[in-house]
Amino acid sequence: MITSVNNDRVKKVLTYVEKSKARREDKVFVIEGMKMLREAPVLQVREVYVTEKFLDKATEEDKEILWRYGAEPVSEEVMKKMADTQTPQGVLAVISQYEYTMEEVLEGYNQENEGAAPLILILENIQDPGNLGTMLRSGEGAGVTGVILSKGSADIYNPKVIRSTMGSIFRMPFIYVDNLPEVIKELSGNGIKTYAAHLKGTKSYDEFDYKEPTAFLIGNEGNGLTKETADAADIYVLIPMKGEVESMNAATSSAILTFEASRQRRG
Repeated sequence: MITSVNNDRVKKVLTYVEKSKARREDKVFVIEGMKMLREAPVLQVREVYVTEKFLDKATEEDKEILWRYGAEPVSEEVMKKMADTQTPQGVLAVISQYEYTMEEVLEGYNQENEGAAPLILILENIQDPGNLGTMLRSGEGAGVTGVILSKGSADIYNPKVIRSTMGSIFRMPFIYVDNLPEVIKELSGNGIKTYAAHLKGTKSYDEFDYKEPTAFLIGNEGNGLTKETADAADIYVLIPMKGEVESMNAATSSAILTFEASRQRRG
């Protein structure tokens, strides 16, 4: 059992939790909790840590999974040191990062989407980890095939993003791109209709047909889409609001648009 918070392995995990640079260099990220570990693809799991307290209450099925991965027992103090949460669940794992292609983003990995027209989320400078994670989660629920992010967006492997995805991180293809407007124009040129969520839209989002290949552009929480990115889209769409509300939460906007597309595609 690892009992020292100064153990080299403990320190290494802590750098993965705290520093995106360390995650990028070693191509890993950290998950917490048995639910996430059960959903993780077997070949992606590198290291697993577990507390005795968790093992005492674990089901036989959970114990079998943990031993299959060669889970390393650690003290409560060590787990608390490594974990990003205030009250750790008692299980933590280091997972290999994913590397997707644009083709995979367009086609999706979900078998339920097989043969369906692409439904893409294009995110510009999304900063809030909770928002980003929620977008992946709700996107999976709406049948989004993949996510394209600007380099200015939050690190998708940030522990707060990972928690907010509730497992969707394992199933939602994504890719970061250097030039978002250029990619948007390429998508349009390849028959994918691009819609920018924008206050300058003149028609409501539910007045359009999303059964064909579709991409929705969502901008930064405070500033929305940059002019260059918004102008690269085919159409501005408006989410009508009552009262004195001036703007919609980015994750909420994403869910509204993608689930409208999902509704239409269900017929």
